[in-house]
Amino acid sequence: MSCPTDESDFLHELKVVVAIELHTADLCHSQHPRDLPVTEWLVDPTETEREQVGLRGILAAITELENGSLLRPATEDGRM
Repeated sequence: MSCPTDESDFLHELKVVVAIELHTADLCHSQHPRDLPVTEWLVDPTETEREQVGLRGILAAITELENGSLLRPATEDGRM
């Protein structure tokens, strides 16, 4: 199943934006000094991990949409 060009372009751009956000979250998490006291943390590492999980989920959903493998919702009369 192929997507219309506009939808494909949108999904591609969205995927790029999400990938950049994920890369930024990865950098933030990897640069977090573990030896600092909690009072000096700029970002909670748990929150960063949650953000990474969410972004990976969004990337997976975009990939599924690009592949056309997600089920489309049925119409009101039950037809696909």
